[in-house]
Amino acid sequence: MKNPFIFILSSLFISTCALASTPQQQLTQLAAAGNGVIKLNAETFDLLTSPKRTWSASIQLTALDPRRRCNPCKEFDPSFQAVAKAWSNVSPKTRDEHFFATLDFDNGSSVFQKLGLASAPIVYNYPAADGPRKASRTSPAKYDFSDGFDPAPLAEFLSNLTPVTIPYKAPIDFTRWITFTVGALGAAIFLRFLFPIVNNRWSWAAGVVLTSLVMTSGYMFTRIRNVPYTGPNGNWVASGYQTQFGQEVQVVAFTYGLLAFSFLMLTLVVPYQSSPQRQRIQVYLWTGVIMIVYSVLVSLFRVKNRGYPFKLFL
Repeated sequence: MKNPFIFILSSLFISTCALASTPQQQLTQLAAAGNGVIKLNAETFDLLTSPKRTWSASIQLTALDPRRRCNPCKEFDPSFQAVAKAWSNVSPKTRDEHFFATLDFDNGSSVFQKLGLASAPIVYNYPAADGPRKASRTSPAKYDFSDGFDPAPLAEFLSNLTPVTIPYKAPIDFTRWITFTVGALGAAIFLRFLFPIVNNRWSWAAGVVLTSLVMTSGYMFTRIRNVPYTGPNGNWVASGYQTQFGQEVQVVAFTYGLLAFSFLMLTLVVPYQSSPQRQRIQVYLWTGVIMIVYSVLVSLFRVKNRGYPFKLFL
């Protein structure tokens, strides 16, 4: 047999058959040996799903061998094990009426072929086919993974098919609580030291201006259309009005922001300079900045609108 553990488990199963008087007792011993989960092969699968079964069973069909490269199998297996562990807390009398088991492809490929399975993981719940718990429909119910691989939805689904509700409780998410605590402390520190900045109207004015510049420069256009940051050969200006690159947004926002800042300096700062010489220098400086930046803006417009004949300096 390929898996040594399955060989040992099968030997244990054979050696206990003489002591176990019924198939249900045999399955109970196998479940106890597997810490609540029966490790199946083709033979024990047939025993667990016997047409004369008076018990029900939840079976995970998986492929955990690394050679199979089944990442969903590895992701889901801990959830199945957690629900099975929760079922082990039920009273022994009720617990032995329902079994949790797992069948790996390498230990029961014939079962996969018989069931016509070409993917994993899959969870089947086999209801009781005989006895006082006999179900009206004996065909297995299949778990729908649309709710994800978390154990809570699996426990809720199986609880509708088990003798009693599975006592599963989600473990405490320490990562979430640590993140919440660190976030709360960070917010407190932020309010303590940065409150004067946040409470300043000029801080909000700067934030509004920067946001307006970025948005009016085409940020949402590029996000909605998921355009590349740059074009072929490193081009960052897209020709035409129906296309735009991510870097183009930054350049346009910076250009309009510098122009607005230059006009503000000319209208709000320069007139209040006490020195005529300093005032004259600043007038020349900001006027020159406006002319040069406008020249750049016109050049960008010429690239966007092919054939535009005018330019300023560039």
